Amino acid sequence: MRYMKWIGLFAVILLIVSCFLPWVIIPSKNIIVSGIDSTGTNFGKPGYTHFVLSFFFIIFHFIPKLWAKRCNLLVVALNIAWAIRNYFIISMCREGECPEKQIGLWLVLLASILILIAALFPDIKLKEEKE
Repeated sequence: MRYMKWIGLFAVILLIVSCFLPWVIIPSKNIIVSGIDSTGTNFGKPGYTHFVLSFFFIIFHFIPKLWAKRCNLLVVALNIAWAIRNYFIISMCREGECPEKQIGLWLVLLASILILIAALFPDIKLKEEKE
């Protein structure tokens, strides 16, 4: 599992890039919603939460202590919950109109799952107890 640090780093980069890509297109209003730009909707800017959680993930991921790995599990759980929430809230049909899902929304979910896998299998060596 010595490649988990690099998989986690790649997943964070993928998550950040996918926040700038289009998530959904609302054709009737000619609105393109991304994680950063949701002008014309009430979604806010959900990509910024991913940025903050990714920052904490990177810090905890590269600290070789057990407490950091445990804190990282909390950060990753919040990140994947936020990604699933964004998927359901932003792509939900409203008033009989369903937005068209774009690649950015799927990449956010994929990157969050990769981050979860990287956090579940950390590269850490534990001290053995002496008898």
